[in-house]
Amino acid sequence: MPKNSLLGSKNSAFASLAAQSPDHELSIVLHTHIGASCFLMRSFLLHLSENKRLAPLIINNSVSRRVARRFVAGETLDDAVEAARNLNREMRLASLDLLGENVSDEAGARRAAENYLSIFGRIELEKLDANVSLKLTQLGLDLSEALCQELLEKIVAHATTHGNFVRIDMEGSAYTERTVELTKRVRAKFSGVGTVMQAYLYRAEKDVLDLLAVGCRLRLCKGAYQEPPDVAFPKKSDVDANYVKLMKLILPSGIYHGIATHDPAMIDATKAFVREKNINREQFEFQMLYGIRTDLQQQLVREGYRLRIYIPYGTDWFPYFMRRLAERPANLTFFLRNLLPRSSQPSSS
Repeated sequence: MPKNSLLGSKNSAFASLAAQSPDHELSIVLHTHIGASCFLMRSFLLHLSENKRLAPLIINNSVSRRVARRFVAGETLDDAVEAARNLNREMRLASLDLLGENVSDEAGARRAAENYLSIFGRIELEKLDANVSLKLTQLGLDLSEALCQELLEKIVAHATTHGNFVRIDMEGSAYTERTVELTKRVRAKFSGVGTVMQAYLYRAEKDVLDLLAVGCRLRLCKGAYQEPPDVAFPKKSDVDANYVKLMKLILPSGIYHGIATHDPAMIDATKAFVREKNINREQFEFQMLYGIRTDLQQQLVREGYRLRIYIPYGTDWFPYFMRRLAERPANLTFFLRNLLPRSSQPSSS
C-alpha cells in the first residue's frame, strides 16, 4: 500500500496537507493529529464505560464476549482459578478480582462480600500463589460508608485467617479520599490490606506519604479513569514523571509494594532505580493485567523479577473491558478487527 493511501482514503484534507509539508513538519502534524485522535477516543470510551444502558448490548454480543476473554479470565471462579493455576506454573503470581462496582442496594453489597469470602478458601484448596483485589463501591460505598467498612473488615479478617492479603482497588477521584481513609482504618486492625495509588492524580504524593506512614502496602499505577484537569495531570509526560517520582518514594520504604505498569519506560526506570539503590528483587513485584503485554510479562519473569497478574472475572465485565480498550490503541484495534467479518478485513500483504 502506498504510504499516503490510508491518509487519502480516510482524510483527503489531511493527506493534502501532508503532501505539501516538509518531512519534519509532516512529523509534527502527524504526531499532533494522532495524539489528539487518541485522546478523543480514550475520552469517548471512558464515557461509554459508565453507560449502563449500553452495557447489556455489549455483554450479550457474541463478538464482544469473545474479545473480552482476552482481558477477562471468564465469568466464574472456576475460570479465574484455572487462569491463576496456569500463571503460577509459569512463575507468575496472581490477584483475583470478582468484577463489579457501584452496587445499588445493600443486598448486592452483602452478596459481593459473601462471594469474596469464598475465594480465599478456594485459593488455599488449590494451593495457588494468589491474593484478592476488590472495589469499595462493590461493597456499598455509594450507599453507606459504615456498611462498606463492616463488609471490608469481614473480608480482610477472613483473609487473615487464611494467611492472605486484600488489595483495595482505587476507583475514580470522587472515591479517593474515602478509599484512603477506609484503608487506614482497616489497616489499623489488620495488616493484610493495602490499596492503590494513581500517579495521574495531583494528590497522589500526599496520599503515598500518608499511607507509608502507617506501613501500608501500595500498588502504584498511572490511573484509568476519566478525570478533569484540575484533579489529574492531563499530559502523559507529566503522569510519567510523577509515576517515577512516586516509585522512588515507595520502593526504599522497606514495605513490599507493587509496581503496576505495561509501559517499558516505567519498567526500565524501576529497574535502574533498584539497581542504583541496591533494592533486592524480593522486596517488590511488578504487576500487570491479564492478557496485556504478555511479551513483557515473560521477559520480566526470565529476568528474575517477581510478577503478579491481575485476573478479573465475573459477569459484570463491561466497565472494566471499556477501560482496557481506552488504555491502549492496540486493544481497541484488536476489538475492531474482531467486529469485522473476515472477508472485509484488509490484507496484510
